Amino acid sequence: MLAILFSSAAIAAFSQTSLNLDSIDESIELQSLILTESAPNVLNSRSSVQLSQTLGSGELKRAACCNLSESFETNPSVDVSYSDAATGAKQIKLLGLSGTYVQMLAENVPTLRGIAAPYGLSYTPGAWLESIQISKGTSSVLNGYEALAGQINTVYLHPDKEKPLGVNLYFNDALRFEANANASVAVNKNLSTTLLAHASSDTREWDMNDDGFLDMPKTQQFNVLNKWSYRRGDYMSHYKLRYLHENRRGGQVEDIENPYRIGIYTNRLEFSAHNGIILNNEKDRSIGLIVSGSQHEQDARFGASRYDAAQTNVYGNLIFATNFNKWNKISTGASFNLDRYDEFFFQHPTQSDDTRMESVGGIFAEYSLNLKDKVIFLFGLRDDYSSVYGNFLTPRLHTKLNFSKRFYARASVGKGYRSPNVLAENSYLLASSRQLIIASDLKQEEAWNYGVNATWHIPVYKNRELTLQGEFYRTDFVNQAVSDLDSDPHAATIANLDGQSYANSFQLEASYEILRGWTVTAAHRIINAKTTIGGKLREKPLTNRYKSLLTTSYQTRLKKWQFDFTTQINGGSRLPDPDLQNPLWDKEFSSFVVLNAQITRNFRAWSIYVGGENLTGYKQKRPIIDAANPTGTNFDASMVYAPLEGQRFYAGLRWNLHKYEAKK
Repeated sequence: MLAILFSSAAIAAFSQTSLNLDSIDESIELQSLILTESAPNVLNSRSSVQLSQTLGSGELKRAACCNLSESFETNPSVDVSYSDAATGAKQIKLLGLSGTYVQMLAENVPTLRGIAAPYGLSYTPGAWLESIQISKGTSSVLNGYEALAGQINTVYLHPDKEKPLGVNLYFNDALRFEANANASVAVNKNLSTTLLAHASSDTREWDMNDDGFLDMPKTQQFNVLNKWSYRRGDYMSHYKLRYLHENRRGGQVEDIENPYRIGIYTNRLEFSAHNGIILNNEKDRSIGLIVSGSQHEQDARFGASRYDAAQTNVYGNLIFATNFNKWNKISTGASFNLDRYDEFFFQHPTQSDDTRMESVGGIFAEYSLNLKDKVIFLFGLRDDYSSVYGNFLTPRLHTKLNFSKRFYARASVGKGYRSPNVLAENSYLLASSRQLIIASDLKQEEAWNYGVNATWHIPVYKNRELTLQGEFYRTDFVNQAVSDLDSDPHAATIANLDGQSYANSFQLEASYEILRGWTVTAAHRIINAKTTIGGKLREKPLTNRYKSLLTTSYQTRLKKWQFDFTTQINGGSRLPDPDLQNPLWDKEFSSFVVLNAQITRNFRAWSIYVGGENLTGYKQKRPIIDAANPTGTNFDASMVYAPLEGQRFYAGLRWNLHKYEAKK
């Protein structure tokens, strides 16, 4: 259970490798023999009953990875796209659903919720990440009830005795500059600390499509995190304190008279504490407690519209785990979450000033039954009570069938819930003239998720395996806050689901190491997402019908050079319905291709990298509707489906101070 509280990317997952010592001449005396095997950059857990994938630091370095939103460029499962063409807000999509239905965790603490959701992906610098863990479908009930489509957990760098100091610098041809630094200090044999710092600046005006609007907002961010780790005997703890300040300024270029301005100013403070103690090593009996809190403040201007908000969050999770025997395990505990929102909203002629609060307390249990490693069951159940929505149950079941060591299948079914924070989560829609209309009786969102997947590891040549994976997931909503951009081209209506809403996701994936150091992954995904809008079951707009990905990486034997190349084919889809009397945009958009490449040169303590993004230069021709008249009734920056910038080239440097023991 302590592994749940103290996640780490140091996972022992090595491919089968053999060494023939018979060929060594007996007359040679070896002073020492060191066997090394590198963990794969992407680890798909073979033993876990849940389908989980870990992106290690090696995978994250295959692209620029300036922040969390750019950490999935080489991943076939997670998509990242712009929410609009004016604020720079990005959203992830998993299983055909937006990121609001994916539970985001930072070292197993729920994060990027509510007000932080639209811009939160840019709050986590890529250089801070040790690993990212992705789970599809319903996840463990130990982390809550909010994972309707999946879960993404980020793990920050831990105190590193071997690399006590590191620097990461980045610069691109759009004059964006980033600097990251990390330092680790061992205070004594039990106590150590890590300091992570980030500063980025993107302050030059760029309007490459000549529509009068900045292609990307001018952004400055300062971000610092301090982490303390203590371990003595069977007791361990982590404490983390973080502060972020960000200033986004977008809208029309400065030389326009009375320009339409966008300004988003954010301050965020976070604290978390993880404490755990092992009670019995033989029975793997332990108890852990997570406590966290955050204060998020945001002032936002979208032309004449305003959205000023503050969110206070307090969270606690107590977990007890024990093994009855080798085949039976149980984890149980209780959790508490409190959210307070203070929101001021103005969009002519509507104005509101509201304070609301929701507290949720719950108990949970998760039982694992292992039938001699042939069939494994994981039963989970939560019982929570919300001060707003009352009592609700969250059942979940995961099953794994091991047909052999190389072929196994998983199945899962479970429920998920979330409280809609529609004003915060849809604030990017204010960068348009659409009137935001929100129903007053919104219900708690509720959905069932079903999933099956199979994995086959096929031995091919010299212990190299061809890994084939196939999966199907369906998310079926019982209640949903539906955003209707179709019924009225001049309004965005958010109301309760009245009918069906579902998302089907089917994916095939193959990966293989062709030669030592040369790996290839190919994947294809089909999405069928439909929602009842205006009384009709319709395809969900701005959701790609399919995606194909081919990514390859080659590293020379001495690891001096690394070459990475990724191709993404993004399928088309429909756009929200245009005005029939004055159609200013098309009903659909076509498929498009994005190519990314990077070359890295590694030295003993440092490395340099250069790369290019969107090498095809494909970009949306008119991302902003009626950009010349932002105060008119047709202005709309939310019709984004493709890259907003053309080719982008960058360069960077990574340096780590290594400690070397003096020769005796």
